[in-house]
Amino acid sequence: MLYQLSHVRSAPFNDRSPSVRSRTIAERSIGVQTLGPVRAPPFGAPIMINRRGYPSAMQFLTSPSAASVGHRAVWANGRLYDDPAEARVVVTDHGLVAGAGVFETMRVTDEGPFAVQRHLNRLSRSASALGMPPPDHARIRAAVDAVLDGQVMSRGRLRITYTGGPGPLSSAPAYGPPTLVVAVEATDFPVASTAIVTAPWTRNEHGALSGVKSTSYAENVRGLAYASSRSATEAIFPNTAGNVCEGTGTNIFMVFGGKVVTPPLGAGPLAGITREVILEWCEVEERDVTLAQAKAADEVFLTSSLRDVQAVHSWDEMSYSQSHQVTDQVTDTFARNSLANLDP
Repeated sequence: MLYQLSHVRSAPFNDRSPSVRSRTIAERSIGVQTLGPVRAPPFGAPIMINRRGYPSAMQFLTSPSAASVGHRAVWANGRLYDDPAEARVVVTDHGLVAGAGVFETMRVTDEGPFAVQRHLNRLSRSASALGMPPPDHARIRAAVDAVLDGQVMSRGRLRITYTGGPGPLSSAPAYGPPTLVVAVEATDFPVASTAIVTAPWTRNEHGALSGVKSTSYAENVRGLAYASSRSATEAIFPNTAGNVCEGTGTNIFMVFGGKVVTPPLGAGPLAGITREVILEWCEVEERDVTLAQAKAADEVFLTSSLRDVQAVHSWDEMSYSQSHQVTDQVTDTFARNSLANLDP
């Protein structure tokens, strides 16, 4: 039995930039989900949420139609599919059965994917944390080259998914061999600023998956849906100590009196790749920040592989100035350095 890989939907892609072929790694030497009721309301329409943050009865998670999906290419277990809809994995794969897998998502531009080696290193760390065999970096790089060869997209999302492979219909270890899927699809450019909300749930900074980029992502799906139902694009989780941790798919930074601050890895956030290079390229203090302190910051911004550096203009009831000089400086530094070095 097989499970179809092309079920994931994404937001529409509008490419207004000149068409440029993505170069391969060898040549370089190196849709937000929304909530909607069953009767299909307008996209992004608000819904009723109960006090635990769950949707009310007769409501479900949905994404835009498949017709809006940008071009996608898929490589799965050694084969590049001309038709991504044909790509499949067995239904007993532990990435599906138990969420026992890890993944990486990276930005792709006309120049190619950003920070490939850093992403591969984190993939290996995550796999080790789950007791999985180490992923073959050379094989993954070849797969990345294969899905990008001949692609034309000014902005894209490249995802590497690595699971334990076939296994029992339980939480017992997978039988293997591991499953490897590499896929790319076109995406929109991120907007300059966004609204965020505080999630009604906490991150467990002491949990087994703390700091692991696992395919067990349902908690983030719920958090993002919660944010979307409140006209925001991200939900920020506090940790069990009451300090700010991270977003569903972002790291968060605050600016106090011109100083940039972000939660330390001990607070439970994922070691984001964009976060990592910003700590190297900019002056940033890592320290615990309470939720109240964070919301009272002069500026707030998010980082991720797909958002790059994104200013925050509102957080729950708080609004921030449209003039965010420190955030703009960090944005400029990241843009300049990431363009100058694709694989820092």
